Amino acid sequence: MTSLDFKTLIAPENYNLANEIDKHFSEKRALIWENELGEHESISYSVLIKKANKFANGLTKLGLKKGDRVVVMTTRLIESYVIYLACLKAGIIISPSSELLKAKDLVYRLNHSEAKAIITYHRYVKEFENINESTPFLKFRIAFGQEVPNWLSMEEVMKEEPESFTTVETQKDDYAFLAYTSGTTGMPKGVVHSHGWGYAHLRIAAPKWLNISESDTVWATAAPGWQKWVWSPFLSILGSGATGYVYNGKFQPHKYLQILQDKKINVLCCTPTEYRMMAKLDDVSAFNLSHLHTAVSAGEALNREVIDVFKHHFAIQIRDGYGQTESTLLIANLNVDAEKIGSMGQPLLQEFIEIVDDNGQPIPVNQVGTIAVRKDFPALFKLYYKDSEKTNHAYRGDYFLTGDRASKDVNNYFWFQGRNDDVIISSGYTIGPFEVEDALMKHQSVKECAVVAAPDPIRGNIVKAFVVLKDGFSGTNDLIRELQQFVKSLTAPYKYPRIIQFVESLPKTDSGKIRRVDLRNSQR
Repeated sequence: MTSLDFKTLIAPENYNLANEIDKHFSEKRALIWENELGEHESISYSVLIKKANKFANGLTKLGLKKGDRVVVMTTRLIESYVIYLACLKAGIIISPSSELLKAKDLVYRLNHSEAKAIITYHRYVKEFENINESTPFLKFRIAFGQEVPNWLSMEEVMKEEPESFTTVETQKDDYAFLAYTSGTTGMPKGVVHSHGWGYAHLRIAAPKWLNISESDTVWATAAPGWQKWVWSPFLSILGSGATGYVYNGKFQPHKYLQILQDKKINVLCCTPTEYRMMAKLDDVSAFNLSHLHTAVSAGEALNREVIDVFKHHFAIQIRDGYGQTESTLLIANLNVDAEKIGSMGQPLLQEFIEIVDDNGQPIPVNQVGTIAVRKDFPALFKLYYKDSEKTNHAYRGDYFLTGDRASKDVNNYFWFQGRNDDVIISSGYTIGPFEVEDALMKHQSVKECAVVAAPDPIRGNIVKAFVVLKDGFSGTNDLIRELQQFVKSLTAPYKYPRIIQFVESLPKTDSGKIRRVDLRNSQR
């Protein structure tokens, strides 16, 4: 894979990310939206931009100005795109917040960010009103979709405003987004991204990984409130001049495949969990996905079995990609070499991504270390907001440490091992949970699984697997022994799960990632 030239990723000194969308002003459809009730609408680039201009004018008239922070909590709606674009145009810093957050989460974000405004969908107002603590910086509460007592109406704020707006002049290093990490330990960290970050992201992810052209209809399933929504549904699609498909409904594997077929989707971006559930359907081959030329996955490593299903039934090679809230896409599996399927792929900027030891020093091939990003990578976050200690702690030498462990081979393909916290040390052996999970997923009885360390007085820790079975299979002792032998036949024998526990479901984050931390804690 040819590495990108990092010089082309550096934004001009005077730069506002909104210009990447404004340049596609035309009557072309920007978004096609529908929900699970069958309601639908669409909007052109020209109308979308005019609405954003009206809202930017309204926000400015209220008194919001460049550098102010705004907490935005919405869902998969066209208005979400209007809000984000309007804020960027006005130089307002967006703090994306998931619709699943509760009052205690929201008050922390409001006060930590010193947010001057809330912009939210009317159905989520109640959680803000459940806040009992003081929010001294908050001046404006704006809701949309329905009138809410004591809240400003987004529709009224923009109603009488002109359709033109002069985008606020910003520098490439000016803040654009303040995204909060999930905070599995301690309070969430505020990750600051600049307008220049967005410039680099668009030139890395959209053309190299998503493979988007202006003629494509693209479906990225992430919900607003997550950095992945900023990555793909918002920036990569609209910044490329493509048409985005937006489905506001619950995940159902049959429904997703039906949409891919009926809407003639060209590019799909969804989570490994969504791919796994689709791949497990008995009638997966009944769908026609001939219009789909690119399918990508991000969030956690994708199992080889799932990749093989899509390759076999649809002749589609899923492009597994890796990145973090603090960065953009860093590593992607863009190859078609069968021997490398199941790897993370190669770094898109090879001189900037490395495997390092605990001191931030690069280590030899085939040794496991931490994935690290060079400090001067153009699409790396600016800092953890108001937390210089955590910002400094994240770096070792010349590198930002991601906390994810992997090895690389002689061809510079990276092979995922797990989070630093997820890696299992048993009798002196270092075992990555993903490779054990990958082996288990190849067994005909396994629907989902997660592997963690379980304390053991002799070995320190042993490998334990939590397994969700497919319908028609029973969690017997015979099946436990069969699964253990099956893993031994596919991996080094010391890696097999000495304990297997059958469960109805696995704990997951709001974005669909398996929460191994919960499973680990259940062993204590």
